[in-house]
Amino acid sequence: MQKLQTQGLHHITLVGADRQTSIDFWEGLLGMPFVFEQPNLDNAMESHIYFDPGDGRLITIFTREDRKPDPRRTPTDPGCVHHIAFNVSRAVFMQAIERLDARGIKHTGLRDRKIFDAIYFEDPLGLLIELSCYKFEPPFGHSHSDVLIEAHKLRVAAGARAIGEVHLADAIELLVARSRPSLSEDRTAKDPYRL
Repeated sequence: MQKLQTQGLHHITLVGADRQTSIDFWEGLLGMPFVFEQPNLDNAMESHIYFDPGDGRLITIFTREDRKPDPRRTPTDPGCVHHIAFNVSRAVFMQAIERLDARGIKHTGLRDRKIFDAIYFEDPLGLLIELSCYKFEPPFGHSHSDVLIEAHKLRVAAGARAIGEVHLADAIELLVARSRPSLSEDRTAKDPYRL
């Protein structure tokens, strides 16, 4: 038996209401360029529109002009999508509350998730959307996942409930030490200010 190894998210497809509601939300609020449209190849009554969330991957929406937005919260039963999270820069994150407030969009305010900060709000169809901003940058050549797996190991070894900044900082130091050679024989921490 062998795995079917994935190499990244290809796209997420959501069921939308009418076309303009999707365009106004995904591009008009979240800034995702509207990049492609064609009929839904499995349902001629629907259109299939595509947005770039910022990394070249795709968010696609099935729309139909006779469907209207229903803002009631989407189901969170087992097997349902709870929320979709999008990465934003610190600069955008720091403006998110003000910009959501300016549109009258209800949100949670800033939530500290230890490894990132988050703000939650619902789209016009009741889907929970999260804007996330990492509290760390991975070292060159590494991903956020590389840092998180090392920070997790450090957290578990320390008996901590959640990953903290100390675990992230130590994980980054560990990854750099493993991946970057040095001419020094002793790479341990030193005190250059000792008397």
